[in-house]
Amino acid sequence: MKLTILGCHSATPHADKAPTAQLLSTKKHHFLIDCGEGTQVLLRKAKVKFAHIKHIFISHLHGDHFYGLPGLISTFRLLGREAPLHIYGPVGIREAVTLLLKLADSWTNYPLHFHELSEKEPVCLFSEDEMEVHTIPLKHRVYTNGFLFRETPTERKINPEVVEKLRIDQSQMRNLKQGKDVVNVDGETISNAQVTYDPHPSKAYAFCSDTAYHPEMTQQIQGVDVLYHEATFLDDNQELAKKTNHSTAKQAAQIAKDAKVNRLILGHYSSRYKDLTSFQSEAGEIFPTVDLAYDGYTLEF
Repeated sequence: MKLTILGCHSATPHADKAPTAQLLSTKKHHFLIDCGEGTQVLLRKAKVKFAHIKHIFISHLHGDHFYGLPGLISTFRLLGREAPLHIYGPVGIREAVTLLLKLADSWTNYPLHFHELSEKEPVCLFSEDEMEVHTIPLKHRVYTNGFLFRETPTERKINPEVVEKLRIDQSQMRNLKQGKDVVNVDGETISNAQVTYDPHPSKAYAFCSDTAYHPEMTQQIQGVDVLYHEATFLDDNQELAKKTNHSTAKQAAQIAKDAKVNRLILGHYSSRYKDLTSFQSEAGEIFPTVDLAYDGYTLEF
């Protein structure tokens, strides 16, 4: 997986601070996560081919997370797009986007599919090509979801030399890949561990923005490779975080610690902070592996 953070700041755009938008690339897919103002410009700067984006996931209907979406949809039309585009987001996103298209008389010349969400429990939105995407219910001022992107487990790897040595018929290969013990041509039971290797571990990425401190999510994101979690405030503004249903850097770190994730990325900083180093130091008191997101940040894992 490759994560590209296009924008990672909260509220209003600035000359050097873009609102939330990310691109998660896998072997076969390029998932756009949130689409704040200016996202299509940031995509161009990152040299992302627009035609590769077929699935867009919108966490909630606050402007800094989806106001760039109508413009991107319109640009797809101007570029002559023909491939379907799937948009996943809260109830109301269809109305918001299609009203603008109607008023501008700019209906798309490609299939536009909305998948509106209202569920309060995790649901699977996408399952294809060894990838699954699930919602992560969050706690914000409006209905909000994070998203969990996870590779589905691959089959076990067969050692062909041992297969031949132990006289296992080719008809048993499927059972071996599925982790089952088999019987060879001599009627002997062969344990799967003798013949196969463990597959490569499945990778997982969790995107959580915006949300108040919400420990209920930790069970769903246990052990993910990378967690992006909003950290709008530092600890000295904990009461403001509570009032606005946002999180502090320490609270994000506590989520990462409790979920036993491998790496934490902080983002969605309030513009009141000019120096972001305190976010890393405060989170580092609780969780050791902390990165600070910035516009243009990339990570392969």
